[in-house]
Amino acid sequence: MIAERFGSTPPLTLGVEEEIMILDAQTHEQVAGVAEITSRLDGRGLPGSVKTELHASIAELNTPPLAAPAEALHALTALRHAAADAAGQAGLTIAAGGCHPFSRWQTQPIVKEERYVTFVGWAGVSARRQTVQGLHVHLSVPSAEACWLLLEAMLPWLPVVLALSANSPWLDGELTGFASNRAGVLTDLPRAGTPPEFSSYSDWKRWVERLVRIGVLEDETRIWWDVRPAPKFGTLEIRVADQPTDVRRSAAFAALLQALADTLVRNALDDVRPAPRGDYNQNRWAAARFGADAQLIHPDGERMVRAAELGRELLELVGPSAERLGSSDLLGVLDPEHTEADLQARWQTAAEATGDLVTRSLA
Repeated sequence: MIAERFGSTPPLTLGVEEEIMILDAQTHEQVAGVAEITSRLDGRGLPGSVKTELHASIAELNTPPLAAPAEALHALTALRHAAADAAGQAGLTIAAGGCHPFSRWQTQPIVKEERYVTFVGWAGVSARRQTVQGLHVHLSVPSAEACWLLLEAMLPWLPVVLALSANSPWLDGELTGFASNRAGVLTDLPRAGTPPEFSSYSDWKRWVERLVRIGVLEDETRIWWDVRPAPKFGTLEIRVADQPTDVRRSAAFAALLQALADTLVRNALDDVRPAPRGDYNQNRWAAARFGADAQLIHPDGERMVRAAELGRELLELVGPSAERLGSSDLLGVLDPEHTEADLQARWQTAAEATGDLVTRSLA
């Protein structure tokens, strides 16, 4: 049976997870170091937690459940400072982004915990390649069915979030032309990317429990869609965004998603119909490829719109909710015309002029 805690916290309480790279302080190569960081932080009174992830060169920063994105900004800033301090004591440093610009997945060791070792033994290279980092936002919901309705209502807007958050133009030392290489790498895993269509939360739950019963899944956490129910937390978890470099953008995307959920709830979820998965697949690819310049199918399904324009429309749509939630200032960090992938490209151009590509871009 799936443990469920829906309704255990006020609606739209949020929690934020950042995935942070661990680097050698001199070479900026991505290196194993999560054990050195977590051991130095053990017992410290942090506003959240610093945990292991699949690869030993990545640390996960988790906030507790919070009412406001401004609180998330405070918590994430403190967690980043604590992780950086602990890393520095070990001759390491940290960095934030969707993918390291030149380190290769083949050199990144797996954390020696049973759940990770077993997973890699099963998934093989598709798991080993997951040296990419994302921003995950949990939003509490009052009931299981409300969780699935909110998933369907938010889904048409999530490619816009991917486009605006794009921050992984490098993959294995190559500028591939994709704004978000992370989005493609994730789909190497089974049950990743676009969530299938189910008629209800109960329908999804029956599917999960059947797959657990016949041995396909260990539990519902072995699903890595861009958005998924997280019943043990009583939340809807949105996982589509690349990890921002600027911590203010992490808080801004959390604020955007919370305000979007509030807007959709106020517009009545009872009328929500399943979002067209074909449209979502097309938009997901275009957002990953072109970022703010992507041509996306509008959520109304009747026209193509540039992602930056759709981003402005989204910000306008959620404006009243953001004002009500006190997060309007945080959203000011988001400029739909410019992504952090664009910033990395500008660093690349400047670095080429000096012959110091990656060192300059990471400094």
